[in-house]
Amino acid sequence: MDTNGHAEVTEVPFRSSAGAPPGAEVLDFTELLARARGHGIVPYAPKRLAFHELISVRAGTLRCSVDFTEHELTPGSWLWVRPGQISQYRSDLTEAEGTVVLFLPGFLTPATVDAARVDQRNWQLPLTPGGAEGDAVRHVLELLESEHRRPAALPLEVHIDVVRHLLAVLVLRLAHLHGAQAGDEAGSEPFRRFQQAVERDFARTHRVEDYARQLGYSVRTLTRATRGAAGCGAKRFIDDRVLLEAKRLLVHTDRTATAIGDRLGFPDATVFTKFFRQRAGETPTAFRSRARGS
Repeated sequence: MDTNGHAEVTEVPFRSSAGAPPGAEVLDFTELLARARGHGIVPYAPKRLAFHELISVRAGTLRCSVDFTEHELTPGSWLWVRPGQISQYRSDLTEAEGTVVLFLPGFLTPATVDAARVDQRNWQLPLTPGGAEGDAVRHVLELLESEHRRPAALPLEVHIDVVRHLLAVLVLRLAHLHGAQAGDEAGSEPFRRFQQAVERDFARTHRVEDYARQLGYSVRTLTRATRGAAGCGAKRFIDDRVLLEAKRLLVHTDRTATAIGDRLGFPDATVFTKFFRQRAGETPTAFRSRARGS
């Protein structure tokens, strides 16, 4: 936290370890701590990753936050942090046991990315699969860990392919478990395209009609697909993304509310403040003060 009170976000690039497949790493919590410190990163500071982070807990409890949502991971829990999200470990990593799988967006094949919905961010809660499903993902993770730690056992290109395929099995199983909870609409073409468009253009337009026209769908189709996938209408989905970015900027920068509103496409500070109060229940200034503990 700097002298102005905001918690600075550490931008974390992907760095491959010597001998590891370029684009993927499998570490236990102790190794993750050592890796962070070795690169001069404060392990418990807010961070924005340039890669995916799959967190699995075997024993103990791990608390962490992702984009202002607090999570508690217990044995058997999985949490998927996507590139660009702001995450932070909230409890001591040495008081839990588990594994993190780190991988770049381009490490998996396009077919796996599409089938596993890797580019979507609509996991709102950790997954804790039980029974046969829990056993399956645990066994795949164990195989992935074993192969990742034995790079010399196979020719390099074969080793990379084995790790890539095992990681694909893991994310496909996790995506299937999430899809079973969220419903089939989570993988629908209209929602996937809408989500990508919102991520790209949320600071330019907040109107469902603009996205519908751009994508060639009706407003009704986008609303139905978004409600099935994310549990809310299309307008709410856009507003949620705008609100998230506003919160990020309020907590992690010293930009004024006027500057933040302008950055997010609001015509003036009054309109931004009204939007924020309606969606967050308080003014931007009050939220910033409370979030920073001042």
